[in-house]
Amino acid sequence: MSKPVIITCAVTGGIHTPTMSPHLPITPQQITEAAVGAAEAGASIIHLHARDPENGRPDYRPETFMQFLPEIKDRCDAVINVSTGGGLGMSIDERLKAALVASPEMSSLNMGSLNFGIFPMAEKYDNWQHAWEPEFLAMTKDFIFPNTFKTIEYALRNLGEEHGTRFEFECYDLGHLYNLAYFLDKGLIKGPFFVQMIYGILGGAGADLDNFMHMHTIAQKLFGDEYEFSVLAAGKNQMPFATQSAMLGGNVRVGLEDSLYIGKGQLAESNAQQVTKIRTIIEELGMTVATPAEARQRLALKGADNVNF
Repeated sequence: MSKPVIITCAVTGGIHTPTMSPHLPITPQQITEAAVGAAEAGASIIHLHARDPENGRPDYRPETFMQFLPEIKDRCDAVINVSTGGGLGMSIDERLKAALVASPEMSSLNMGSLNFGIFPMAEKYDNWQHAWEPEFLAMTKDFIFPNTFKTIEYALRNLGEEHGTRFEFECYDLGHLYNLAYFLDKGLIKGPFFVQMIYGILGGAGADLDNFMHMHTIAQKLFGDEYEFSVLAAGKNQMPFATQSAMLGGNVRVGLEDSLYIGKGQLAESNAQQVTKIRTIIEELGMTVATPAEARQRLALKGADNVNF
């Protein structure tokens, strides 16, 4: 029988902007309610970014994270994953700052540099709530999201080894799997580890199922039984790719960070709505959804009692 499917929900992210959806969580209270709602709907891991409550811009400040991390922990049992992706344009020190203060069970870690193009989204809107939004999107036409071997090692040592935090290794392309294998060979990563394969970001692997199948094949060759994999795809490809991952024995990620929609032309009203949809699909396929306790055991996490919030 297949293992229960771990659902990760990324509730706000650092890509979409306030103009794009009135349902995007911005304030600490909105992020808290979104996270708790997603957990109640069946997500066992909650992937978190922070935003400036005044204007919705991605925010790396630990004090902003600390306005919602403790309350989410108090109100649900989900694994709390603090992103180190931050917002595009942040330095590695800024991106790691909140996680180093919070010492979470999990953090995301991008496994390679890439052109991260979200500038086409600027063409879809005319009236912006905040001046920073179109500027933020447009700058990615001449932008490389830097994740060098040096910065990856820095995160593995300073957050992983020092805090016992384990990672959601974000792989946007085939080469990122080989970067991960390099650190595995060096002993800086040990199993079981969690690989998040990402599709549909301009500059990374396209949302073509052939790309997923090939990356899955290579990951199996590189990592064997040492890893768990999950899949996310941007926008309209979110649910089809998550479904395919579950059918291949993998795990899934949904949330308003990855797609603002619940169906064609229909904005999702909450993160919980997306979690409920993928949970329904999983269960109708005859599979079950993992509990937070099962996710902790399978990913060898340190436990919610060993964080700094």
